[in-house]
Amino acid sequence: MKLNELRDNPGASPKRTRVGRGPGSGKGKMGGRGIKGQKSRSGVAINGYEGGQMPLYQRLPKRGFNKPNRKEYAVINLGLIQKFIDAGKLDAANITEDTLVASGVVRRKLDGVRVLAKGEITAKATISVTGASKAAVEAVEKAGGALTVATVAAAE
Repeated sequence: MKLNELRDNPGASPKRTRVGRGPGSGKGKMGGRGIKGQKSRSGVAINGYEGGQMPLYQRLPKRGFNKPNRKEYAVINLGLIQKFIDAGKLDAANITEDTLVASGVVRRKLDGVRVLAKGEITAKATISVTGASKAAVEAVEKAGGALTVATVAAAE
């Protein structure tokens, strides 16, 4: 195979429709926009406009609440921690949020790291993080390790 033989898959890049290029093109004269009216003009954006009637998104009531000071945790599963320990990227003896970020298990800490119990952990690991599920704590202790939660949740 040579560079001059490279081709796109058939139909991968369809030809652009050139509107307003004569009657033979099938999209000549008005270019598929019809006759007159707002939508035939350029620079029109009328998404959600219902001809002066109150739009649906304004007629429906607002629902829910977004807490302005909510905590956003970086979530990690036990299976992934075990995978990184097996690969030698993490030291099972001392796993903290900083070592998790440094090894690349978590991209950034956000408001802290929360450990969940998905996957198996077999290494005897000592983990110190901001949050953890009860099942994750049990799984780590069952494997002979310890999972300590740094900040105690207010909902106790």
